[in-house]
Amino acid sequence: MATTVDSVAPVLPSPDISRDNADLAGFGYQPVLHRKLGRYASFAAGFSFVSILTTIFQFFGFGYSFGGAAFFWTWPIVFAGQFLVALNFAELAARYPISGCIYQWSRRLGGEVVGWFAGWMMVIAQIVTAAAAAIALQVVLPSIWSGFQIVGDDSALTSTSGATNAVLLGSILLVITTLINVIGIDLMARINSIGVTVEIVGVLAIIALFFTHTERGAGVVLQTDQAAPGPYWAAFLVSGLMAAYVMVGFDSAGELSEETKNPRRVAPRTILTALSVSALGGGLLLLGALMAAPSLDDGALSTEGLAYVLTSKLDSTPGKVLLGCVAVAITVCTLAIQTAGSRLMFSMARDGKLPFARHLAAVHPRFGTPVLPSVIIGVLGIGLLVLNLGNAAIFATLASVCIVTLYLAYLLVTVPLLVRRSRGWDSDSALFSLGRFGIPINALAVVWGIAMAVNLAWPRAEVYTPNGGGWWMLWAAPLFVLVVIAVGVVVHRIVNAGPKTESLEPAAQPA
Repeated sequence: MATTVDSVAPVLPSPDISRDNADLAGFGYQPVLHRKLGRYASFAAGFSFVSILTTIFQFFGFGYSFGGAAFFWTWPIVFAGQFLVALNFAELAARYPISGCIYQWSRRLGGEVVGWFAGWMMVIAQIVTAAAAAIALQVVLPSIWSGFQIVGDDSALTSTSGATNAVLLGSILLVITTLINVIGIDLMARINSIGVTVEIVGVLAIIALFFTHTERGAGVVLQTDQAAPGPYWAAFLVSGLMAAYVMVGFDSAGELSEETKNPRRVAPRTILTALSVSALGGGLLLLGALMAAPSLDDGALSTEGLAYVLTSKLDSTPGKVLLGCVAVAITVCTLAIQTAGSRLMFSMARDGKLPFARHLAAVHPRFGTPVLPSVIIGVLGIGLLVLNLGNAAIFATLASVCIVTLYLAYLLVTVPLLVRRSRGWDSDSALFSLGRFGIPINALAVVWGIAMAVNLAWPRAEVYTPNGGGWWMLWAAPLFVLVVIAVGVVVHRIVNAGPKTESLEPAAQPA
């Protein structure tokens, strides 16, 4: 029997996806990534990057050890500042629905050089952030089963054996997330969505547990007696590192725009929703933990953090189930960071803006993923962990340098955007728009970003060298930024001196 033409015809994309692809073609790019992400998957990408279970479990003890219970107030303050940034990002996500959003937005607002350095700094930050997120497994897994403490017997991240074991567990996780990212966006989205659902259920369950087993009232958030010695304002600024580290990465929905259906409308909403939901859940988590902690002054909150409160309120099995939810959150957080970083690297390479651009911009014909960027981020993340092997200050050092770099990359978007607004910003009222509030919101976002970058990079011995160390460790954040910029200058020159045929797509014209 003859086969009809209809029986072998290729499956055509839906009209909506065809419209999105035509929209992308208007920027000069061919659709090569698989557009499979819906609204929830887009939200999950941003929520899992923020990942309140991962980062609050990892850094609660750090924040409490400096600011005492009153460090809680750093949370709403940081949320307010980051929401100003997110509002600007939402407007740009509606206007430029392109992968590699930080690079793409910056280059269209500030020019090629500014855009390149924004992308470069963001790629480096995401590599460091993936490594920093991966080591959070050390805060959780040994509490679930002692067998996960493979090196030594002290599981505290601030101990030598704990830090070494964190490197081992984190490296294994990065291998797993790299494989998932290589296989395809479909698998990544499914795992990420399931993981985010588990994380949200876990957050709600832990909040309910804490608020039904309180030891004290909400007035605990006014107590400063357990703060670090010295002026309280200084301790409060340091404790803000926790909130500042948590509330980044909400732009991930923009990074995946070319894999999202109807990104002009979906991405802006999911950027704001991911940050807002994270802020609400995280705030309740912090408050509940402070109210439910068995003791505020026995030192356990500073060393064991939320795991101490959780395990003290539950029998072994239920407590371990909730800790398992945290481990899932850490996994999908690392996965989301690596995914966002690989799309940014792909976007820059597609424009011929990175060495070996043709290889970095290659998309696997079956999986529809940029394989090499995912592998590079995984390998460099593991390398960064190995470089810090045995460093008891690894979690604070990695967190500080990555968020400083992230804040600087964000500034390379918000500052050019403010300049553009001051000259007349042609905002599309049919899309997400800040309208007449654009300039004041943008200006406040810039001031906020500068203030936080300075605060986070400040060379504090209690953050960078808690157990002693060389001057280079004390100045780790500013030195890291200087090295990133210096290497970036060299790489930028190499790219510009190379053959122009490296670019795989015609460069989109600035708006």
